[in-house]
Amino acid sequence: MFATRAIPAGQRLIEYTGERITWQEAERRYPDDPVPYHTFLFEVGDGSMCIDATRRGGAAKWLNHSCDGNCEAIEDDDERMYIHSSRAIRSGEELTYDYNITLDTRHTPAEKKKMPCLCGVKNCRGTILAKKR
Repeated sequence: MFATRAIPAGQRLIEYTGERITWQEAERRYPDDPVPYHTFLFEVGDGSMCIDATRRGGAAKWLNHSCDGNCEAIEDDDERMYIHSSRAIRSGEELTYDYNITLDTRHTPAEKKKMPCLCGVKNCRGTILAKKR
């Protein structure tokens, strides 16, 4: 997705929509994705539920990952997920955000390889997985 006009920082752009399901249901639906890893699942609330944008999802599911994105995902008090601009965005610039996927297990080199990043920014982590703290 690309900006059709200049967008100031802090602007709410679009809601991330889809079917709300438990992670248990998500695991049943998508037991293992092939390389490269691809998902339209977005965790919300206390972490027991997610939004599955493959079902009734809107255009927000098409925003790509970047290790240095110009947008961020912000959850509101009603557990609705919105994409906001995190800095000023020029017209014609691709809209991206850092997926920051976190696994319950260790982020091994094999897991990182299953979930590659191809954003090409200077400080690319090489994976869509979040930095482990």
